[in-house]
Amino acid sequence: MSQQEFYETVQREEEWRADLEQKFPSLKSWPGKQPRSTAMKVYQVINRIQQALSKEGITKSQKNTQQGYMFRGIDAVYNTLSPLLAEHGLCILPRMLARTVIERESKNGGALFYVCVEAEFDFVCAEAGSKHVIRTFGEAMDSGDKATNKAMSAAYKYAAFQAFAIPTEGDNDADAHTHEVAPKKTIRATDGAIVDPSRISLITDVATAIKDKFEAGDVVGAYEEACGLTDVEEKTYLWGKLPSNIRSALKKQAEALKEPA
Repeated sequence: MSQQEFYETVQREEEWRADLEQKFPSLKSWPGKQPRSTAMKVYQVINRIQQALSKEGITKSQKNTQQGYMFRGIDAVYNTLSPLLAEHGLCILPRMLARTVIERESKNGGALFYVCVEAEFDFVCAEAGSKHVIRTFGEAMDSGDKATNKAMSAAYKYAAFQAFAIPTEGDNDADAHTHEVAPKKTIRATDGAIVDPSRISLITDVATAIKDKFEAGDVVGAYEEACGLTDVEEKTYLWGKLPSNIRSALKKQAEALKEPA
């Protein structure tokens, strides 16, 4: 949208609102209602910053050392935007809505922390107090304690890119470092079951509990322990850890429960 088209749209909305308020006078006294010219001020400020950035944009001056592509870093975004935000009286205020973190394993066997944040940014006109809210996501990986910081920076960076339509060359890029994540490991038991290694200890504990209850004469309790696992692969793995006499007893208990009373 060009500047002329933008202001024509604002003018049409002004006329529409004036007509509506003439038909329904009560709209003029809505609680917390801002004058239309004040409410639209934030968009005028955003548009002026877009105009300033459209001339030079932000170049891709940093290089990803792992994959060799160029990208625009968060420092370049701050350095370019900061004077423009101050000049035009626009504040960008972050708010984190949610955060998830997953621990992964790097190709070399080390720990990697994958973090995703959901964020909102209030674009506030300092003069009028009007605002526009942008919601975005940021993702990052780090082997230390910087994954959340990187994810928040990514969320801010791409909110700014999209809000101000900051021009550049090439494709949309990720951050400075690319982590090679090892495939998720599984264990294939001798009976063919594929089980997540993190679940092996739990399944072993279940097998032990079944054996203890069976030896104590509590076949029903042993059967209930076996029913605690719902994954087919995990059940197959558990079955392979039980002796034949216990498996037979569990099968008979299952058949007895199926018979009508």
